[in-house]
Amino acid sequence: MNIQDTVNKGINILKKGNIANPYLDSEIILCQSINKDKTHIILNPKEILNKKHLDCFNSLIERRKKGEPIAYLTNKKDFWDNEFYVNKDVLIPRPDTELIVEEVLKIYSKNSQLQILDIGTGSGCILLSILKERANFYGTGIDISKKSINVSKFNAKKLKLINRVKFYNSDVDNFKIGKYDLIISNPPYIKLLSLKYLEKDIVNFEPKLALSGGFDGFSEIRKVLSKASKLIKKNGKFILEIGFNQKNRVKKILKKEGFYVNKVLKDYGNNDRCIISTKI
Repeated sequence: MNIQDTVNKGINILKKGNIANPYLDSEIILCQSINKDKTHIILNPKEILNKKHLDCFNSLIERRKKGEPIAYLTNKKDFWDNEFYVNKDVLIPRPDTELIVEEVLKIYSKNSQLQILDIGTGSGCILLSILKERANFYGTGIDISKKSINVSKFNAKKLKLINRVKFYNSDVDNFKIGKYDLIISNPPYIKLLSLKYLEKDIVNFEPKLALSGGFDGFSEIRKVLSKASKLIKKNGKFILEIGFNQKNRVKKILKKEGFYVNKVLKDYGNNDRCIISTKI
């Protein structure tokens, strides 16, 4: 079977599974299966594929048909200016979360020297993207999931940042190491009862630990805010990703914990997404 026929076969299977982008997904999966880029498959439509490549393609297409995200099939996801290794143990990085990186780079110049803490680091994508842009920053990432810490360590090695970052497998409640100039966090903030309404790609495959914010969506946020107020230096900045309808309640908790709210950032869908605050 040649490249063109294989892509078409994949498209038909994905269409039957009601997958949103069957053409693109089939091409990406074939690129992954034969370890070539998209240019190669466009320029060589008649190239005959061997059994090993076809078996790999068929297996991945079946997984995608059932809704498994492309990032888990290819074990990679672009975020900011880098490609990150991801697997089912970590949340897939989202474009909206790049707002945190963008804001940090606006606030702090290349000459700044900072100690950063990332609470709930996951794949390490936020912290490592910032460290890659700022040579004088040093980072610490914590996560309750040991498996996600292994992923973030792998990404730190991949991006040659292992000398400027440490990762700890720890619940935020039990973490007591250091004082930080900047704390960032994208904690789980989805209400328990709302999880089932998420897209099937998310709810069936991404880790619940990284999604569920408890009964009201605030249980992890409250823990993060309480701990951040103890781990942050005076005048330190705290940047938090939130759910679209959580702004007012989070602002109240921040004020109670001794933070001044600087501003709220909207995401690409014009929803409230990040709160920037300063410890006073």
